[in-house]
Amino acid sequence: MNKKQKLLTGVPGRSLFFFAMPMILGNLFQQFYNMADSVIVGRYVGEDALAAVGASYSFTNVFIMIAIGGGIGASVLTSQYLGAQKHQEMKTSIYTFLITFFVLSTLLAVFGLYGNPRILSALGTPANIYEDAVRYLQLYFLGLPFMFMYNVLAANFNALGKSGIPLALLIFSSVLNIFLDLLLVIRFDMGVEGVAIATVIAQGSSAMFAFTILIFLLRGYPTCERPRLFDSSILLHGTAIAIPSIVQQSIVSIGMLLTQSSVNQFGSSALAGYTAGMRLESIAIVPMIGTGNAMSTFTAQNLGANQPERVQQGYRSSYGIIAGFAIFLFLICQFFYRPILSAFMDTDASVIAYATGAAYLRFIGWFFCLIGFKATTDGVLRGSGDVMVYMAANLINLGLRVSVARICSPIWGIQMIWYAVPLGWCVNYLISFFRYRTGHWQKKALVS
Repeated sequence: MNKKQKLLTGVPGRSLFFFAMPMILGNLFQQFYNMADSVIVGRYVGEDALAAVGASYSFTNVFIMIAIGGGIGASVLTSQYLGAQKHQEMKTSIYTFLITFFVLSTLLAVFGLYGNPRILSALGTPANIYEDAVRYLQLYFLGLPFMFMYNVLAANFNALGKSGIPLALLIFSSVLNIFLDLLLVIRFDMGVEGVAIATVIAQGSSAMFAFTILIFLLRGYPTCERPRLFDSSILLHGTAIAIPSIVQQSIVSIGMLLTQSSVNQFGSSALAGYTAGMRLESIAIVPMIGTGNAMSTFTAQNLGANQPERVQQGYRSSYGIIAGFAIFLFLICQFFYRPILSAFMDTDASVIAYATGAAYLRFIGWFFCLIGFKATTDGVLRGSGDVMVYMAANLINLGLRVSVARICSPIWGIQMIWYAVPLGWCVNYLISFFRYRTGHWQKKALVS
């Protein structure tokens, strides 16, 4: 029995878990892929280089989350068409959004290339790391279309029930990225420019492999007529889901970007510690976000097959999955934060940076269950196409995080920046949960 059939007919909780695991592992490799830049420049170049990559990360991660959110949102239609056995429309949907996101990513790359110096200045990036941050971003944006294409392709693999393919591709690209990081930074002494070049090469390679595999895979879905390459009505329907999905996926990253100026006022050492802490937070929330994304595909396929009761069963089971991950992550944050942070910095030489990272990580470890419950609830709403309330919930989440950080951190200290995070998660979850309880999402299937 293939994974698509298991999502429609297997035990809901078991099907959800085993479908989610390759997605979670794939997202972990993507985070390791991104984190390798920080670890290598932090250990082999210095604290300022780590801070420069960290200042860039808040900016680049917004674009990464736009790509992931857009791909997931657009692939909801792919999942619902697959569940309804409408293979021709499914292929047209995939082609339509590949073309759309290629054009969008090219425009964003141009914006990033020319706009990043002004944005870094507006965020108050410390002068001693400004030039390195600009150089890193200029090289990074050259590869932005590759990153977008890979994430949209990965979302479509997941929508087809083939979550193992993105995992294999990410393992390949992560290993390649780390190898190139070490080669260019240590052997050729290229600093932050070296890690940016390594990222572009690794992303480009994985995108090309992913595109080739998808074209081959789609041949296994027969159609009566040749599918169209572009359909404006599909684009319109998919965009209505993709935009809230982009908002939902980008909340953490946009929050990091908008609070960057609040962090910068505490100096480059605090920024280095905050960088380490938020990188580790980004890894820790991967199982939660991955389970939520799996819940989205699970919901879309089962609503396409007219099985809303299986969605309810899967959603209830997701709470047990999230609780298990949350307990494990809590223990890691409380008892192993020292060796984890030491991978990023010399803890003896960087007292302020280490103290900042440790305080961030130990606090946030108590609250990972909240983002997990939020992610799976949002996953049901997104997978059904019931997107407006959960988009509003995520915007409220963002507003709380940014306003508390900006208003309170100058008064009570840098810790207010991460104190605001679980507050936003909790409010977001409660709003989405009340929407789920109304049952309106069961009537929102986009494919009939």
